[in-house]
Amino acid sequence: MLNMEEDEEEDYMSDSFIKQDVRPGLPMVRRVKEAIQKEEKQKEANEKNRQKSIKEEEKERRDLVLKSALGNENKGFALLQKMGYKSGQALGKSGEGIVEPIPLNIKTGRSGLGHEELKKRKAEEKLENYRQKLHTKKQANEQAADQFRIRLKNKQEERKMEGDLRKSQRACQQLDTQKGIDVPKETWFWLTSEEEDKEDEEGKEDECTSSDLSVSEKLHILTAYLREEHFYCIWCGTTYEDSEDLSSNCPGDSAADHD
Repeated sequence: MLNMEEDEEEDYMSDSFIKQDVRPGLPMVRRVKEAIQKEEKQKEANEKNRQKSIKEEEKERRDLVLKSALGNENKGFALLQKMGYKSGQALGKSGEGIVEPIPLNIKTGRSGLGHEELKKRKAEEKLENYRQKLHTKKQANEQAADQFRIRLKNKQEERKMEGDLRKSQRACQQLDTQKGIDVPKETWFWLTSEEEDKEDEEGKEDECTSSDLSVSEKLHILTAYLREEHFYCIWCGTTYEDSEDLSSNCPGDSAADHD
């Protein structure tokens, strides 16, 4: 009994055991491959056993008939042959006609006539509406960008005018003092010490703009005063001898005239 058990036990030194592939994970890979092959075979069997629908059978019969050439059993083809027509020959007296029959355009869907044209037209309208929306959005973005540039330009011009006004106020105070004028003609003609300390502060509105006059109006009034009273041009930075010298040598009474 013991000898029979020993014979049934596998000999671990035999060639059959040594030649076995014992790489890690190999049994799992083999089982996966077998499962995939089994699944593919099952799909093939199901496809063969599946009963085809009426539409599929009609399509197969139609394709088979369309692929085969016309034979003598076809009455139309037989009449053509009697009139001298040969297979593969073009129609017409001089052979300028068609060789193959006009292909069939079979409608398989359930939609009515004209449905495809309607569908195509709706798709084109949808595309056109989308393009119009993009165009409108682009125009709105361009308009917003233009407005932003205009606001930025106006702000820069306003800041420049404020700087020119302060420059004119300093020149007015200096020239008035040199001429013995202790009190300015207008309170805002001179730049106060408090305004000088705050003029470089960002985001702070200048006190000279607190009156009813705008910055541009004040600048125009003050430059005119400097030209008439002191023969001084803020744009040239020059004090002229008299009004005649000023009018003949100064390009004008505004910044644009000196550009």
